Amino acid sequence: MDHATLRAEFPLLDTCLYLNSNSTGAIPRGVETVLNRYWQTLTAWRDEVWDGWLDQTRAYTHALGRFIGAPPGSIVTDLNLSTLLARVATCLDFDDRRDKVITSDLEFPTVPLLWRGFTRYGAVLDVVRLTNHDVSALVDAIDERTRCVCLSHGAYATGAVLDLAPVIARAHEVGAYVIVDAYQTVGAVPIDVTALGVDFLLGGAHKWMCGAATAFLYVRPDLLPELRPAATGWLAGEDPTSFGPATTLASDARRLAGGTPLPLGPMISRVGLDLLTLVGIEEIRRHSLACTGRILERADELGLEVLTPRDPDRRGGVVSLRFPGAERVKKALAARGVVCSWRGALRVAPHIYNTLGEVDAFMDALEIERKPATT
Repeated sequence: MDHATLRAEFPLLDTCLYLNSNSTGAIPRGVETVLNRYWQTLTAWRDEVWDGWLDQTRAYTHALGRFIGAPPGSIVTDLNLSTLLARVATCLDFDDRRDKVITSDLEFPTVPLLWRGFTRYGAVLDVVRLTNHDVSALVDAIDERTRCVCLSHGAYATGAVLDLAPVIARAHEVGAYVIVDAYQTVGAVPIDVTALGVDFLLGGAHKWMCGAATAFLYVRPDLLPELRPAATGWLAGEDPTSFGPATTLASDARRLAGGTPLPLGPMISRVGLDLLTLVGIEEIRRHSLACTGRILERADELGLEVLTPRDPDRRGGVVSLRFPGAERVKKALAARGVVCSWRGALRVAPHIYNTLGEVDAFMDALEIERKPATT
């Protein structure tokens, strides 16, 4: 698929200059067919549609597994990351021997909020400050009392990609789990969960994966037999559609499922996943680095402070820029149809469907809108 054909799959690009995929990715036009089919199903409702819907959800998790190097049966979906992370947390025991949960100060607000909630069940939260995105201090904090480490792969505020390898190695050395939040990297940065050796990895569709209304959880297969979630639902049973007495959890990652799901999310998200798979994650990454590299060049010309690492190996799909009046500039850009996001700094996030010309047009508009704040 050539780039012009790919761009034509995303109607949003005809309405604005969109560099906001780290917040919400563009949705491909093929989703309209899915929505129409879903509506027709609802208007001719029969209970039997659930078999097809569950099959489609399973097919989505298998396709997603191929995209991130996960074997079949190791991924489960739900509406959002918070729900899935909480369900993992209910599998863990916190006692005097192992009660510590380690996170960093770079996490999305979900992570510290959720783990603070689990302090009522004995968890002891240790939020480690990372300097220049260096994980050394976090590695040093891991000890024999550590139950799990919960860490972002990509920092949501700066776009930095954190080095997971030393964290995973140290955690496994002391018998602790590693839970990775990859929401800001999956779909923009190559990820192979098997090669990483990570225990749990969470992500979702509505950012770089060009989907909506679904998140996913990967579980290292050999861990599955020991996981007994306290927060659960009927879909986690071995044979849920029999609606008989539920006595046994599913043998695969579906044991981390909950109650009645929203099947529309995986069906919508499969459209974007198939497009990204067709392009290939290596090509997506090559294009992303070219676009973010151009942003860095233009930012230097304008004298803007760059919060994102310049090393390509440590840079995700986002460039975060800090300057006086950045929030005002973000709003002014939006008013003229130039879309990015602000999270304490201006975040610029081109994706595979964007062009270098759009990056330059964005930076030109930023320069114009910034002038009143600097004169």
